[in-house]
Amino acid sequence: MSKYFAVSFRLILLLSLLTGLNIFVFAQGKSNTEELRDSVYSGLMFRSIGPAFMSGRIADIAIHPENRNIWYVAVGSGGVWKTMNAGTTWTPVFEKQTSYSIGCITIVPNNPHIIWVGTGENV
Repeated sequence: MSKYFAVSFRLILLLSLLTGLNIFVFAQGKSNTEELRDSVYSGLMFRSIGPAFMSGRIADIAIHPENRNIWYVAVGSGGVWKTMNAGTTWTPVFEKQTSYSIGCITIVPNNPHIIWVGTGENV
């Protein structure tokens, strides 16, 4: 029995060493997927892109009746934002006002160049 035990022990030891060496070798380099991901995202930096920032509560949306690419968005935690390209880029349009929290927004039906803004949230 001791002869079988010695052979089994040596075999188990050899397999363990090979497995450990294999894991060590493959853990050293980055995979192609990691390198590709690093190269794709390396130039990106955190930036505020409008009403989609963290903890932004969209309270209301008004879409221009004549140009569906123009939207006005009321944000409960960040003013009024405007997009002229259906949401690709955003511009703040209420940042110089004394109120921060916006609850509703609408476009005047008779004159789409006038925007009504309701400050404060209703929640």
